[in-house]
Amino acid sequence: MRFTQVDVFTDELMYGNPVAVVHDADGLDDEQMAAFARWTNLSETTFLLAPTDPSADYRLRIFTTRGELPFAGHPTLGSARAWLAAGGEPRDAGGLVQECGAGLVRVRDDGGRLAFAAPPLRRGGPVDEADIEQVAAALGIGRHDVIGAQWADNGPGWVALLMRSAEAVLAIEPRGFGELDKVGVVGPHPPGGPADVEVRAFFPPGEDPVTGSLNAAIGQWLIGSGLATDSYVAAQGTRLGRRGRVHVSRVGEDIWVGGDTVVGIAGEVAL
Repeated sequence: MRFTQVDVFTDELMYGNPVAVVHDADGLDDEQMAAFARWTNLSETTFLLAPTDPSADYRLRIFTTRGELPFAGHPTLGSARAWLAAGGEPRDAGGLVQECGAGLVRVRDDGGRLAFAAPPLRRGGPVDEADIEQVAAALGIGRHDVIGAQWADNGPGWVALLMRSAEAVLAIEPRGFGELDKVGVVGPHPPGGPADVEVRAFFPPGEDPVTGSLNAAIGQWLIGSGLATDSYVAAQGTRLGRRGRVHVSRVGEDIWVGGDTVVGIAGEVAL
């Protein structure tokens, strides 16, 4: 079976977040997909299948080493790049449509990089004070360090915290994971910094290099509430030695999340 590994949110191989993509995977069952995802040991592994919705270009199933997700951001962009690189032709010249557990997700070319339209939140709104205190304790920070908190669940189940600065975000040394174990943190860089904001994403067993779903939900929150401009760039992965760059913008009613993608491996896998 055709196999591609794509590095996402980077223009240089090994500095983004990789996703493994298996093409033409309609013949695989759930356990085969889950077993292969455990074997690749990446944050996500995806499987391209024929769509069941006539308006979609393909259907995507997304697996972590622990189970299946309805949606995830960097797998969406990486799988779109793999599908296009393998000769896929969108039905609509304006972009392609991915079918997944979260529904239909639009993907477009955004000045040479791919971008997806952020899907609706499954859960948004403010976070209870007790939950903020729990998350802050798990991150090893004080409650006073958190200046905003929002549910940011578009599939994976994120809760997002806003801190005063990118420096504070980069200084976090997590102590472990509590009941709320998918936590994103964002803080602004000063003018002239490497990006507009710094983002980190924590979930068992550690930290994600670059996270499209979290950045999508953070963009919906920050832009929608006037805490960020209509277009900004987020840096992520800095503490892990990565140089992830996520381009977030509002176009009409939509928040678009884009990034560069690099095909690192293309070949076949014996499944």
